[in-house]
Amino acid sequence: MKHLRQLRFVDEIARASSIRKAAETLGIAPSALNRRLKDIEDDMRTPLFERLPRGVRLNAAGELLIRHVRRQLAEFEQVRNDIADLEGMRRGKVSIACSQAPAEGLVMAEIGRYRDAYPAVRFHVSVMDHAAALRALEAYETDLLLTLNQHPAPSLRPLVVVDQPLMAVMAADHPLAARSVLRLRDLVAYPLALPGRGFTGREILDEAAARMRMELTPVFEANSFDLLIAFVRGAPAVTFQFQVGTEPLALDETLAVRQIDSRDVKPVALVLAQLLGRTVSVATAKFAEQLSRRLNELADTGPAN
Repeated sequence: MKHLRQLRFVDEIARASSIRKAAETLGIAPSALNRRLKDIEDDMRTPLFERLPRGVRLNAAGELLIRHVRRQLAEFEQVRNDIADLEGMRRGKVSIACSQAPAEGLVMAEIGRYRDAYPAVRFHVSVMDHAAALRALEAYETDLLLTLNQHPAPSLRPLVVVDQPLMAVMAADHPLAARSVLRLRDLVAYPLALPGRGFTGREILDEAAARMRMELTPVFEANSFDLLIAFVRGAPAVTFQFQVGTEPLALDETLAVRQIDSRDVKPVALVLAQLLGRTVSVATAKFAEQLSRRLNELADTGPAN
């Protein structure tokens, strides 16, 4: 497996942007790693990295090579997982990059169900926005993405796409809790607890308000949905979350989850996808199938009330 070790050297140097840091991760001396990189560059007959005052950076040839390197490493990991699966061990690893809304409820619940059947499978979950998730997928840093408002990309192979309405969340005794569907103009009459700018929910709320010539002035902002919920529990305020993130809240008798009229705030797409042309491991494929079924069920049941 000497060839694979060389590929890992290049990959780690590219990720660390430093021979010294990569050597620490790999557990070898920086001078030894530098010699091995030089051997690889000699074999390729071209430098692969620009040597900078502090670290290194892939050059054009290195960018071409790194895509091949990461594809080869991912395919080898898949083969190892498939062999383990054939032996009945199911020791694979599943990595998924996802938006915050589905991460804590839906994804964690499905991981729990999956590990009940295959307890030796390992999971890695990264919460990030759709642009970062796509970059991670294309860099072979994650197997799947599950993101809101994911823009189409040539590299994506969508597995499931379901509409996600934005929901209003408030205390159960809030005056608006008596209604099943709410208009945005009704909501802005009350104190607002909003996710920070950059979150998909905030973006579509700002777009809707601008279109309707309304002003959203939050009394509380946070980058944590848990903090937003904690705030509305103790104040006559309203916060917002996508349907996929409200399932646990529907069971909480102290809270009310209400649909926002789609004439005001249109649903966005929740996309489960993998990299086009990449064959994922058996463990990842089985988890993707399970998650796809749950997403379709969620779409069929409609918003929680």
